[in-house]
Amino acid sequence: MAELVKSFFAARELPAAMCHASNILPLDGGVVLCAFFGGSREGAADTAIWLCRVKNGESADPVKIASGDEAHWNPVFFKYPDGVIGLIYKVGNVIASWRSYVMRSEDQGLTWSKPRELVPGDRGGRGPVRNQPLVLRLGKPGRCLCPASLEDGEWRCFADISDDGMQTFHKSAEVRLSRKDLAGTAQPEHVIALSAQSFSGRGVIQPAFFEDEEGVHMFMRSSAGFIFRSDSKDFGETWCEPYSTGLPNNNSGIDCKTAGGRLYLACNPVGGNFSRRSPMTLFSSEDKVRFRQEAELESEDAEFSYPCLAVKGEYLYLSYTWKRKNIRIHQFHI
Repeated sequence: MAELVKSFFAARELPAAMCHASNILPLDGGVVLCAFFGGSREGAADTAIWLCRVKNGESADPVKIASGDEAHWNPVFFKYPDGVIGLIYKVGNVIASWRSYVMRSEDQGLTWSKPRELVPGDRGGRGPVRNQPLVLRLGKPGRCLCPASLEDGEWRCFADISDDGMQTFHKSAEVRLSRKDLAGTAQPEHVIALSAQSFSGRGVIQPAFFEDEEGVHMFMRSSAGFIFRSDSKDFGETWCEPYSTGLPNNNSGIDCKTAGGRLYLACNPVGGNFSRRSPMTLFSSEDKVRFRQEAELESEDAEFSYPCLAVKGEYLYLSYTWKRKNIRIHQFHI
């Protein structure tokens, strides 16, 4: 069982009217980097990427690290092979044609390099769309799989693959819902403060990857009321047709991480299409198929969404959007 050790908010005071889409990276010395986007509303041109450097569970003052005259979205941490920290995020007022930018930090997140395009000329979003890259351990050790998706037309997922330490990338085959599963998409409930352009989307987006002896796997957010899964036997190059896990999904973000022989999954266990984003729940599985509840972190009728999981040593960290007013982080001993 995962034992809750500590809970805290990332920001001492929110720098904007709204914040969302956190990503966390635990470091040595009790430091947790927490990045998110914040602005007047989701999709507004004034949204920027903010960073909190939280130490020993003490909330920090957010620092703006990326901004411009277009909306900024979905920061994602990773580490280069030499230990330098990378941060990838999206820029663009239109999701279907947003671009990916990357920055580097050589001093544990205190300062950052000038942003550059991750894949020059990209439109639609290369690299990770929301969840962190998976570095393979088996078969092709060191290969990085970025959980990616596209929203120009039917939503679909893919792996953006790097074999040179996140320097260059090539796309895997795309993963799409079957016609039958697409037809199962319900009308959006429109109860979430999203960018209006999101509500018409159908399909699968924002995958989360994990690896085991049988191959590489992705869980996907879907418009069809359930978390869908696809599997790859060739290290992320091609994927099977996605199939429902039977786990409810409200067309909101999910994340998973393997630690201590278990697969942990964080999500809102709610069905529907853009339905309520509560409760926020942590599950675990020994066989990667059957899940049991570890903890229900929030159950109030409010928004608790877009979880991010990170592992360091014997600890599992979970962050998520807390009412769009802050980012909440929980630390578990595993």
